[in-house]
Amino acid sequence: MSFELSLNTGTTPNLTLEQAAEAVATSGLKHIGPWRHLLQQAGGAEKSASIISAAGLSATTLCRGGFLTPADPEGRSAALESNRAAIREAATIGAGELIMVVGGLPAAAHLIGGSGDPADKDILGARARVAEGIAELVPYAAEHRVRLVLEPLHPMYAADRAVLSTLGEALSLAADHPAETVGVVVDTFHVWWDPQLEEMIARAGEENRIASYQVCDFNLPLAADALKSRGMMGDGYIDFPTISRWVAAAGYSGPVEVEIFNEQINTQDASITLETMKQRYQQLVLPSLEHAHVGAPA
Repeated sequence: MSFELSLNTGTTPNLTLEQAAEAVATSGLKHIGPWRHLLQQAGGAEKSASIISAAGLSATTLCRGGFLTPADPEGRSAALESNRAAIREAATIGAGELIMVVGGLPAAAHLIGGSGDPADKDILGARARVAEGIAELVPYAAEHRVRLVLEPLHPMYAADRAVLSTLGEALSLAADHPAETVGVVVDTFHVWWDPQLEEMIARAGEENRIASYQVCDFNLPLAADALKSRGMMGDGYIDFPTISRWVAAAGYSGPVEVEIFNEQINTQDASITLETMKQRYQQLVLPSLEHAHVGAPA
């Protein structure tokens, strides 16, 4: 059961949940990581749970909660309520891990369809509100047996998407809460560059906080939309064997999700995407995970 591959549906954005589940099952994989909007399109979390189960799959994560940085009372209240709904949805589809993209600056909220004070560029205040929001959500998440999974994003997304940029920051925020309620995700695209990555992955393992391992590559040149600069493993500049060894040595042995935002990959036939990701995973990721896991602490 160790290191089984999972499709994050961000990789196949043109498919419905039912279509994505069918494609994953046909490919021989057993896991899927859906995004919330697909659950809504499918008729809700209960219907989505039936679709996933009928395809013989399990849900590895739910994307996404977060966006906890609004400074106004109405915005904060709406954000918390949205996260409570996401927690309930994760529990219903059997995903114990809710990925948290924590949010950016109020000044940049309009760039991703939100609203906020265009003059509010206080990143320290935004980080403080993230910590407050997580603390408020933890009891509700624990009640539903869902872990809030902090995702540090590459610094180029600090303004609009996530004021958490390093695994170390995420672990420091998580430290105030039990490991079963707040974890972290190691997403290669976002953390590959971090000089402290080996140390922080080891720390995450010691603290039992690695909730998910997500893989895709970092492509250059950056796409016109920087969000879509991810690539299939092997097409960019990330050292997957090294990072995978660190993750396995830290004790993680769960599913590995492939999450790729890339115009060409997102629009091609899903069967091609799934077959390619299976091949690249077998070549570049799995051997190092398995090799390191043999000597990892029990």
